[in-house]
Amino acid sequence: MATPKSVLEMAKKAGAKMVDVKFVDTFGTWQHFSLPLSEITEESFSEGLGFDGSSIRGWKSIEASDMLAMPDPETAFMDPFMAEPTLSLTCTIAETGTREPYSRDPRGIAQKAEQYLASTGIGDQAFFGPEAEFFIFDNVSFDSSSNGTFYSVDSEEGIWNTGKNKCGCCDSPNLGNKIRHKEGYFPVAPLDTQQDIRTEMVLVMESLGVKIERQHHEVATAGQAEIDYRFSTLVTSADWMMIYKYVVKNVAKRHGKTATFMPKPLFGDNGSGMHTHQSIWKKGKPLFAGKEYGGLSETALYYAGGLLKHAKALCAICNPTTNSYKRLVPGFEAPVNLAYSARNRSAAIRIPTYSDNPKAKRLEYRPPDPAANPYLAFAALLMAGLDGVQNKIKPGAPLDKNIYELPPEELKKVPNVAGSLAEALDCLEKDHAFLLKGDVFTSDFIEMWISNKRREADTIRLRPHPHEFHMYYDV
Repeated sequence: MATPKSVLEMAKKAGAKMVDVKFVDTFGTWQHFSLPLSEITEESFSEGLGFDGSSIRGWKSIEASDMLAMPDPETAFMDPFMAEPTLSLTCTIAETGTREPYSRDPRGIAQKAEQYLASTGIGDQAFFGPEAEFFIFDNVSFDSSSNGTFYSVDSEEGIWNTGKNKCGCCDSPNLGNKIRHKEGYFPVAPLDTQQDIRTEMVLVMESLGVKIERQHHEVATAGQAEIDYRFSTLVTSADWMMIYKYVVKNVAKRHGKTATFMPKPLFGDNGSGMHTHQSIWKKGKPLFAGKEYGGLSETALYYAGGLLKHAKALCAICNPTTNSYKRLVPGFEAPVNLAYSARNRSAAIRIPTYSDNPKAKRLEYRPPDPAANPYLAFAALLMAGLDGVQNKIKPGAPLDKNIYELPPEELKKVPNVAGSLAEALDCLEKDHAFLLKGDVFTSDFIEMWISNKRREADTIRLRPHPHEFHMYYDV
């Protein structure tokens, strides 16, 4: 266990000159400020570091803007992307004066979810293992104004590859090594042009304490990738996801490329998901292993029932952008069908069958995407699953068929995830009592989230789309 003293000793030994204080905002972006190492003492970890919270989206108004960043010594690492040796510390946020956790702080919400699990007596640890996909592009440009809008992406391995060099200013040889739509899983070089970049990302993450299992090219053309790290407890796994995104984006930049976790940047190909493996343990023993369907326990099936019951409301947190619903459509391996099944990747909940070891028994919830704030997404998933266990919600019969190929009369019986951000927000507005248990999420937070996200949905709803000119200009 790291302590303030051991962290400061490590920083001095590493020659740190600065301390970078990081925290996550409401919508999942890492924010930071820096100060000389001499300004940090052991007391700083318990007393906090003051900052102005009024400019953080969804947080304080200006008349009550003072906040405290409380560094967690367990999160310390030497930042690999700073020119000067810099200690990085991730923080939770507290109110000044009382030092009570701030109710809109995502990391604090995730901590409360862990505490609520323990208070129920159901278990004492929730483990999460997300599989976040992303794209690595060579060039991206976009603009949006009142009289026009456009976007353009390019990749040396994209099926549309223009043959431009990295700066996009002149022609360079086009060697024809293009990955066709949906054929990126897993060709070797020269089709896969990004093996070395992904390996560098892996090694940097491992140097920061993130335990990596594998890396590979993903299904889509144009540099879709996935790096999987080992499962860990809820808050730690969310901490690792923030490091994951930070490393992916900065290593890509080192190579003159750009990485995005946008769920659906390309039309006509697979989007990027964040399939999330989860299980509950108690006193060191897994609770999801048993003799029910798929080798699961009754507890695990009830947990699945909770996920399925609240799936549409969960979309508002686990698929929190308008772009998320460009991914959640049939035909691109997206888990739009609310069913569960062993091995079946066309269902919203998959039960992995690689191992019979009780410790490996888990549920893989497939709808989330990497635009989600991991602290909020994992907390919401846990709360939905616990609601299923507490109320013994049965998930119904498993569906072991390829759902994508079901005849229409069968398919219409299978419920779907929300079809848009607006629909997801309507569902969350009606179905969020399960999130309020234990004061994990608050009504104030839910109201703020829905209000902000409705404004996002409206910006797209009200704006002319470029393709509308293609379809309607001559009406």
